[in-house]
Formats: sequence, structure tokens, C-alpha cells
Amino acid sequence: MLYDAESNILNWEVSRGQIDHTIELGNFIIHVSKAKKPILIEILEASKFIGQFDKLKNIKQIEQALPIN
Repeated sequence: MLYDAESNILNWEVSRGQIDHTIELGNFIIHVSKAKKPILIEILEASKFIGQFDKLKNIKQIEQALPIN
């Protein structure tokens, strides 16, 4: 995971593979393969999103909140 404070964007590489296209969902840009498998997730205005994780106590809760399969 990489956070660019200047642009306030969080880049999260969730798997490896060739990016075929993107899906935009509000402040989320999801780069997916031809098989629609998520490769990279960009979170715009990330500081707002990250603030929501203050309520989660550990990485296990984060994984349950954002399951990637």
C-alpha cells in the first residue's frame, strides 16, 4: 500500500497481473484483469477513507471489512 499525501491518493496492489480496464465506484478506482480480478485499487480523497479505519482495532477486522478474494 502506498499513500501519496500531495494528491491524497492511496494505491493498494491487491494482486499481480495485467490490468485490462478500470471500474470507477465513487472515490474508488479499481483496476481489473480481463477475468475481472482486482489488481490495483486507488482510493481518492484517501484521508477521509483512512479516518474510518480508526474504529477498527486490528488487521483482521480490516480484512473482514474489505474481503478480497
